[in-house]
Formats: sequence, C-alpha cells, structure tokens
Amino acid sequence: MVLPAAALAPLGELGLTDSKKLTARRRAALVPAIQQWAAAWALGQASAAEIDRHGIRLATEQAMHRALQKLPCSPALVIVDGVLPLRGWSGEQATLVRGDSLCLAIAAASVLAKQARDALIAALAQRYPGYGLDRHAGYGTAQHRAALAQWGPTPLHRLSFLGRLTLSAPGTSFESR
Repeated sequence: MVLPAAALAPLGELGLTDSKKLTARRRAALVPAIQQWAAAWALGQASAAEIDRHGIRLATEQAMHRALQKLPCSPALVIVDGVLPLRGWSGEQATLVRGDSLCLAIAAASVLAKQARDALIAALAQRYPGYGLDRHAGYGTAQHRAALAQWGPTPLHRLSFLGRLTLSAPGTSFESR
C-alpha cells in the first residue's frame, strides 16, 4: 500500500482504522475510497503448504515481498506492523507495534487484505461446503473443529497448526504430515 499524505485526512474522516475494529459492511464501504486514494497497492499471499514448510514468519515475509514486487515502483519507506523488520528488504523500513491502529497506511492495507481474504473464504465455502466456512470464516471454532473431525483437512488447512489442535471427537487429532 502506497498511501500519499494527502489521503490521510480524507480516509481518517471516513473512519478508517484497524480492520479488526470495523464491521464487514464498513470495510467493504471503505475499499473504493482506499483504492481511489492509494498511489499503488498490491496483495501477496502465502499458501498453507508454504506456512507448513517454512513457518508463519517466513511465509508472511514471502507474502509481503510478493506484494511489494507487484507494485509499479519500490516505495520510499516500508512500514511493517509489529516489532520485527521485513528480512530481505534492502530499502528503508520501520516497524510499528499495533501499526494497524496507529498508521492509516497499515490500516488501509489491512482493510484491503481482510476484504480479499473474506472474498477468498466465500469462494472456498462453495468449493468445500461441509466445513461451514461461510459461518466461521476459517477460524478455529467448535464448528470448524467438528467439520475437520468429520471430513479431515483440505489442501488449504495448515497441517502444522492442526497437529497441535485437538479436535472435537475424543482422541482425534491431526499430525503434521
């Protein structure tokens, strides 16, 4: 997300903040304004298999690099939400703990990412109807654990996470494969 300084006040006035603090309807309403004000933006993803193979931090960094590579030009400054810098990035960067609440550029990026994730989950709910993704959005609810116990993991599940998750059925758990 490359957000010019001129975008900060208008997006702030529209109520842009941490995506987790916004309703789905509010996030959806903010997307066109964010896209209009952004000088550039891109999304990067890491697969469940990459997370299993490399761990969540490296997979997250790979996704961030993928997004940065899709931008039309390299940003002057990359602000990373959290305490750890983006390894492998040679440009200027800063870290900001609770950045999605404190920095509108991070908040805007989090809204776009959350909306993209929600759209992906909606599509996956159609592809994997027995899992109830339309209701729990892939989070580890009792309903999701019960579906995993009944149907097993899909190729989209992080097996490294499921190995630690005790499922609803007594004595049932998934081991990392």
